[in-house]
Amino acid sequence: MSETVQSKTTKILIVDDHPMVAEGLQSILECYDDIEILGTPCNGRKAVEAAARLKPDVILMDLNMPDIGGLGATEMILEHQPETRVLILSMHNSPEYISTALNHGACGYVLKDVQPDKIKTAIDAVMAGQIYLCTGAAGSLNPTDGTTAREALTGREQTILLELAQGRANKEVARTLDISVRTVETHRKNIKRKLGISSTAGLTRYALENGVLQSSSIKSL
Repeated sequence: MSETVQSKTTKILIVDDHPMVAEGLQSILECYDDIEILGTPCNGRKAVEAAARLKPDVILMDLNMPDIGGLGATEMILEHQPETRVLILSMHNSPEYISTALNHGACGYVLKDVQPDKIKTAIDAVMAGQIYLCTGAAGSLNPTDGTTAREALTGREQTILLELAQGRANKEVARTLDISVRTVETHRKNIKRKLGISSTAGLTRYALENGVLQSSSIKSL
């Protein structure tokens, strides 16, 4: 019975350089039985170190922090732990901030002035494999449909897409990019999910049609 409960626990890392914000979030989330707070690092560099050591399921990430900011930390973490979900928590609701965060690999964007229960809703959503934008963020991104940027590939995913579209196997890609085969497999799954493509031929066609893969790249194979 205890193993079942443990398997449902979501492990959270809260990253914010304002202690009062981090403590407030921790206090809110600790009220939920299915959430475990692993730590509250105060900047991006410490977040990267903590993520590698603690392996959180979800990271609540502030954008503007000293040393390494939230976007840089997100990319660094997802480079080695692509299965981790990063939720950006920010005061900024401009489309540029939101789109950039999603393009860096974040699974969601939540404004800091939302009701506390919305943060739990966001965590549950990204744990279910969804992209979550709070009402204010979605409206800012696109007044009629907040899904426009949801399918954007991260820079790393575009790199891996290029490798895969050229017919390279997961092991070859892993060796070329100096990452694990498991990481390549996770990226590959995420790319297919985002693009709605199930085959390597489909990835190649998408890469050609969208300028990721040039015809000269195919000729050089």
